[in-house]
Amino acid sequence: MTIDRNNKLVVYIVAIFSIILWGMSYIWSDRLLRLGIPVEYFVAVRVQMAGLLLLLYNIVVGNNIHMKRKDSFKFLALAFCEPFIYFVCETYGIELTESPTYSALIIATTPIFSVTAGVLFFKEKLSFSNIFGMLVCLGGLVLVTVSASSIGEYFILGVLLLMVAVFAEVGHASCTKSLSGDYKPEVIVMYQFLIGSAYLMPLFLTKGMRHFQYDVYMSWQVLEPILCLAVLCSSVAFSLWVSAIKNLGVAKSSIFLAMIPVVTALVGYTLGTEHITRMQWCGIAVACVGLILTQLRSRKCACSAQAAEEAEKD
Repeated sequence: MTIDRNNKLVVYIVAIFSIILWGMSYIWSDRLLRLGIPVEYFVAVRVQMAGLLLLLYNIVVGNNIHMKRKDSFKFLALAFCEPFIYFVCETYGIELTESPTYSALIIATTPIFSVTAGVLFFKEKLSFSNIFGMLVCLGGLVLVTVSASSIGEYFILGVLLLMVAVFAEVGHASCTKSLSGDYKPEVIVMYQFLIGSAYLMPLFLTKGMRHFQYDVYMSWQVLEPILCLAVLCSSVAFSLWVSAIKNLGVAKSSIFLAMIPVVTALVGYTLGTEHITRMQWCGIAVACVGLILTQLRSRKCACSAQAAEEAEKD
């Protein structure tokens, strides 16, 4: 998906739509875990299905899927960070914390580390309002999740796994940014999932298929959330997210990840699995204000960006 960099509204809509889909993914993952479906099974099926769907899509629309030899290591690193490390640690984290909303909150700390990566490796500029907005946003998220749900017996271990997933997401965003100038988003994500499915195959063939029961694993009750995860949360959301990273940068795009717990809480509230208190509604409002502040540019940064664009035209 190609987006005009000057059309910021479209870029923001794309980023928000990705976040909505990922916020819902915690609900679908939790549903599969409650059905007793192994992480190694549904994560591997989700990733492979998404990769094959994108391969078919790229062939049909005629996208150039040739991988340059110099980029092979970047693609291997991209797939290793996500889906392999990220999906496995994230899903195990949800299982051990026993709370999709708390898990989403921990994942939402990603911007803190992504901002550092964006500034250090890609020389991205952030204003004081951007940094202040990030802190306000995270403060609102604490209010959202402070009374979200109970925690599991192995909560601390789950938190540690989720933190590993956070660092994997930072690595994923950095690799994506470096590749986004030479490949279409759908092609990047296609290779990401096809290579990732190869990484996940040993886990799938051992733990994933250990207790396979055809009537259970192939039932619509299981296939429905897997299809939602593969098509919506993987193929569509990741392709859109590559466009967001390309146009907003690693630091600013990752701040949108902080809104995932809000989406998860709202979806849970709609489905009747979460109860949102007044404090949590206040937290949602604060988080939204913080998100707006993170996207504001100071006059100095705006002038610098305009000067750079004019220089490129010349």
